[in-house]
Order: sequence, then structure tokens, then C-alpha cells
Amino acid sequence: MQLQRNISLHKLNTFGVQVKAQYFIEINSEQELVAGIRASLFNDKKILVLGGGSNILFTEDFEGVVIQNKVKGIKKIQENDSHVFIQIGGGENWHELVLNSISQGWQGIENLSLIPGTVGAAPIQNIGAYGVELKDVFVELKAIHLQTGELKTFSKTDCNFGYRQSIFKNELKGLFLITSVTLRLNKVPLYNVSYGDIQKTMAAQGMQELTAKNISDAVISIRTSKLPDPEKIGNCGSFFKNPEVPNSTYEGLKSRFPSIPGYPLANEMTKVPAGWLIQECGWKGKVIGNVGTYKNQALVIVNHGNATGKEAKNLALKIQASVKEKFGIEITPEVNII
Repeated sequence: MQLQRNISLHKLNTFGVQVKAQYFIEINSEQELVAGIRASLFNDKKILVLGGGSNILFTEDFEGVVIQNKVKGIKKIQENDSHVFIQIGGGENWHELVLNSISQGWQGIENLSLIPGTVGAAPIQNIGAYGVELKDVFVELKAIHLQTGELKTFSKTDCNFGYRQSIFKNELKGLFLITSVTLRLNKVPLYNVSYGDIQKTMAAQGMQELTAKNISDAVISIRTSKLPDPEKIGNCGSFFKNPEVPNSTYEGLKSRFPSIPGYPLANEMTKVPAGWLIQECGWKGKVIGNVGTYKNQALVIVNHGNATGKEAKNLALKIQASVKEKFGIEITPEVNII
């Protein structure tokens, strides 16, 4: 374990921004991190924990320490007739975990296929897609305080999960590194195909049997048709969260914009797809300088060349302003802007 200086982060962020970290270190175990803290490696330095680099936008060089979470391992820690409990290292790739779970006959996260990033980043964002969120299968996580070196266990309640939210994006932002996550997966399937085009895609591809693998394959097909591959064009995934508005507000919008889609929630609120709002404002596929929105999904901001993070941030601000002006709705970034 060694603290490196002046390290390029170009290959470590999926938007492909050319920025550097003043200091950089890889952590492969809890023991390594604790040793680094006790050796005062991070004293008086700003710290950023980096996973897969897929939900982050750098607008400048990082003056501090970037810690890349490389803690690996997947193990079954408990099992009963209906569930299996697995503990996963925070540095494991999320999509590979999904595929591994399906191969083991464990069900519950297939709707979250092809979401980029690491397992340790998943609870921070409370990742979700196609009617499923991480909190639905979450049991607990272990994390190390980056100042004291204390290992702490967080329950689902402790994490204070919300829509693309957790305590780690708010009160505890930047204070912990998540070393492992424990999930409860189903041995007796409980499928969710009510959201999006999963059923339609399965039918179009001749998938007659409802299985975790077929659902995963359908989700992968949908995502690859709509979202750009970061290996081919830089992006940090869905840039904005889908806004939630009161039912009365949604009904008012529906009278003015009859085609506006909405998904009723349990709390007298309706979720409106941010991609639709952005597209209706004329942004889909639009290019400004080195940045633009993706041709197949207006929700994604892409790097068309040597874009800077500031260019992407400025485009995001323009998109937010136009949606606010046309619909009276504020859309907020899902991406962590540094």
C-alpha cells in the first residue's frame, strides 16, 4: 500500500474527463485501510472514495486523496428454505454480482442488471431500475470511518434510504468507505416485471418462461438500446433523477401536456420520467461544443471528444433551466459533481 502522487483519473471515470488526483491509493482490504488511517496517511487531506467511476463528474483536478475501493469477495453467510444471505466486498463489480447470483439460482436483483459501478457504491445511491431498488434486498453493510478507522455496521434503517438517496449522500457524505454489503436474495422467486418494457421485450425476443435470467437479458437489451457504452462514448449514466411531484401537480400537467407519462407512488406523489421532460424541451441528441445529450436517451449527457467536466455541468444547468421554464419542475442531478 502506497500513496501515489499526481495520478491521472482519466481511465477511472466513465465520462473520460482529463483530471488528476493530488494523491491516490488503492485499498484491497479493511486491514489496509485501517493501517493507512493509523499511519496518518490521510491526515488533513480531503478524501474521495472512488468505485467504478460511473456516477461521478469531475469538474477540476482533485486536491486531496482519491481512495479506490478494491475490496473483493463474495460469500454465503446464511441460508434458509426461502432466502440466501450473501456478503459482498465493496470493490466487486455490481453487474458481475448480478450475473453470479443468477447463475447460483438466487433471485431479486436481476432488474438491476447492467447498472455500472461497484457494490460499495450501490447503497450510497440506493441504485434502482425497473421497479426494484437496492433497499428491497439490503440487509446491512460494513464501513470504516475514514478519520478514526472504526469499523461500523449499518442496518437498513441506519442507511435512511430514499429515492437515489442514503445517509451516505447526506449527513455522512465522504466520512466512510463501505467495505462490504450483505443482501438477502430469494431462493423462491418473486419476480417484478410490471415496470417499463420488460414484458414487451421478453415477448419480442421469444422468452416465454419467466426466469431471473430472462428478465436480466431483457433489461440488458433495453439498457443497451437506450444507453451508451462508456467504452465507446464517455458518459456517467443517467444524469438526472426522475422528479416526484404531488398528484395534483401531475394532473395539472396532464391537462396541459396530455402525453406526459407518470408512475403513481404510494405517498400521493407521481414520478415523472426526467428523460421525457428533457426530450420535450428539445434536448435529445443536441450537441454543444464537446458535450451533448445521447441520441437515444436525453437523460444521458455524453462526451463527444475532449469535454471537460465544466462543459457537462454547464449543459446540465441549461437543461435544468429549460425544464423548469416549460414544466415548472425542478430536476436534480443523480450524478455526484466534484
